[in-house]
Amino acid sequence: MRLPVDSGEPTHGSETIPPLFAALSDPSRLAIVERLISEGEKTAGELAKPFSVSAPAISRHLGVLEKAGLIERRIDRQWRRFRVRPDAIEAIDDWVRRQRRFWDKSFDRLEQLVSEQPDEERSDE
Repeated sequence: MRLPVDSGEPTHGSETIPPLFAALSDPSRLAIVERLISEGEKTAGELAKPFSVSAPAISRHLGVLEKAGLIERRIDRQWRRFRVRPDAIEAIDDWVRRQRRFWDKSFDRLEQLVSEQPDEERSDE
């Protein structure tokens, strides 16, 4: 069951989040995205260097990330250059902030409820 979370902030469609997390669930794809975030635009060859997988495997990983909307490619003469799409990272950040706000409020309500109970009810455990 999904609980509605009204954060008062603009939200990205809930249909955009599952593909982003699915694409990032693979450690190699997560490492690729982290590298692109920290180091900026890279060619497919540069991204493949730290991995002990074939070029077609890296190409498939990049395809999954691109299809999910996490990265974009541009062609620069004979090179394919990849970079992170800021809007995808923003969608994840928005989702995390909404979840954090929901759980913070929920735990605050729980703490308030527990503090309102008489002492003898709390010590019955």
